[in-house]
Amino acid sequence: MNNNNILEIPYIAGLFDADGSVQYKQYMKKRGKDKKAYPTWDIRLEISMTDQNVIELVHETLMVGSVRKKPPGKGQLGKKMQWRWRCGFRDALHVCKLFWPYATVKLNKIEKIINHYEPNLQDLDDNIVDLAIERGMRE
Repeated sequence: MNNNNILEIPYIAGLFDADGSVQYKQYMKKRGKDKKAYPTWDIRLEISMTDQNVIELVHETLMVGSVRKKPPGKGQLGKKMQWRWRCGFRDALHVCKLFWPYATVKLNKIEKIINHYEPNLQDLDDNIVDLAIERGMRE
């Protein structure tokens, strides 16, 4: 990540906090020939808006996820094209760690994703950065 991208992270984190969405849930999904149901996680971050340039900035800055366009549905004459950036699983962890110091509204859900992938991280290695300390240093 270059220095220009580092300066854009707080902006994108604020945009995400206001207009983004976090999916963090577990459900049962049928798999295999026997169609037995297994617990499956759905972990995803998403930002949708009609401004294509902003969505492309998000994608280029974070360097993960995908961008898709969603045309207005039938009966929605006069509506604009919607652009959607989305990432999931380990990419979502990467983004959550970038957004964490700036999150307010979605902080709880962001922390759930971080804790899902890195439980008890402090207990494993004394050299790991403590997010609480890191956040205090940025304020």
